[in-house]
Amino acid sequence: MNVIVAIISTLSIEDRKAFVNLLSKKNKRKDTKNIQLFKLLESQPNAKDIDVQLYGKSAKGAYHALSKRLFDSLIDFVATKNFEGEQTQEMEIIKLLLASRILFEQKAFKVALKIIKKAELKAKQYELYSILNEIYYTRIQYAHLDKTIALNDLISRFKSNKLLCQQEENLNLFYATVQNQLLTKSKSVSETMSRTLAKFDLSIENGLSYRSLFKIVEINNKAATITRNFYSILPFIEKVNKEIELKKKLSEKHLFYHIQILYYIANSYFRNKEFETSVEYLDKMYSEMQKQNKTYYSRFLPQYTLVRILNYNYTGQAKNALNLINSFDFTIHKQQISYLLDLKLTTAMILFQQNEHKQAFKVIKEFNHSDNWYTQKAGEIWVVKKNMTEIIFYLESENIDLAESRIKSFRKKHGEFLTTIGETRVLNFLSLATQYFYNKQKNESNYFMKKIKNKLSAENYKNEDLFIQTFYAWLKSKVLKLDVYQTTLDYVKKDSKN
Repeated sequence: MNVIVAIISTLSIEDRKAFVNLLSKKNKRKDTKNIQLFKLLESQPNAKDIDVQLYGKSAKGAYHALSKRLFDSLIDFVATKNFEGEQTQEMEIIKLLLASRILFEQKAFKVALKIIKKAELKAKQYELYSILNEIYYTRIQYAHLDKTIALNDLISRFKSNKLLCQQEENLNLFYATVQNQLLTKSKSVSETMSRTLAKFDLSIENGLSYRSLFKIVEINNKAATITRNFYSILPFIEKVNKEIELKKKLSEKHLFYHIQILYYIANSYFRNKEFETSVEYLDKMYSEMQKQNKTYYSRFLPQYTLVRILNYNYTGQAKNALNLINSFDFTIHKQQISYLLDLKLTTAMILFQQNEHKQAFKVIKEFNHSDNWYTQKAGEIWVVKKNMTEIIFYLESENIDLAESRIKSFRKKHGEFLTTIGETRVLNFLSLATQYFYNKQKNESNYFMKKIKNKLSAENYKNEDLFIQTFYAWLKSKVLKLDVYQTTLDYVKKDSKN
């Protein structure tokens, strides 16, 4: 049943209405319960004893048969909708190609040539290299009938397109190779990406399609998330963005990819403390989310909201951040669990920075699953941040023994992972935090700040991860008895000027 709920969650409000109307037209019997089941799962994703709710008694067999029919109807609806939308041009070009081949066989050469040329023009426009390959096969086969172009010119077009096809294939190999490195938690993912691009002769300035550019941006974002080095990928992201700007005409066709790329760019600028530029791209993202009857609005709203909230918070607009969090409806985005978890953890952090400790701890207490569960849903880095946040709460409340116990558990669970990704400073931070709270009456602030600087400061402020800086700012605020939120803002502002 989770599969049906997951499919429903991807549908916009308009799509859900259209699907119900479709079921209504198809239903030949008035007692068919497919619409009832759809609406039940739409409103209650975690509903229990659904067969009893539908039939008034236990009816597992009838319920499973009904679920299967609803699943099949949903799959058919999603596939048909996709063909009617994003794939329209691709299907039209394939039809033109097939029609031209039939007409060539029927010796209607003049009209066949006209149609195949139209197919070529459209396929070029939409960067459909594999279909272009078939079009050139056909054009070359009947080149002797076309007096308007030399055979060598056609062969040259075919060879040029063949290179683009090969480039697309190489992109898949590149994607798979780097993805494997991410799974094995390689220490040098960034270097692996550079080597792998060169190995497969890939260059973003060399005519990659819109989807290929999306894949490269996506894998870069994943690599930066794991290595915590968003600074090093920013020039690459900017270079990709320039290529995307040249493909504006294609953005409407590839709307899903376009919105996701804008998110990655906005997130990269945010993580590099370039907040104004991040907000510019968030505005562009939100504008694109309105298009095509808001088809992708619900799908992208959680991640858009997350980066918007973070930009508010780190530019001194915590009140706006909390207002946006309070207006966000968590119940209708349950399938996008990773972004919801990020939003919840961000909420706890912002409340904590505003000295709303009780409210913040209430949010933290909502994380009642195991670390393994959260690792599967949101990744180990998220779990690290969650556990560090909990430890800070215990230190803040001066529950030192419990904090120390959690730190020991933290080192055991995540020590090897943090060492692998080059973030041993997180372990140093926990050591210093414990030292300070055990002896805070004896610690002289200037002396302890020197220890913090020696143990925790990065060689280059600009390269330092924003969220790790947040933890450091908290410790600095405790040592110097400063406001934690203002200390955080000052720390980030200092960083952005370096």
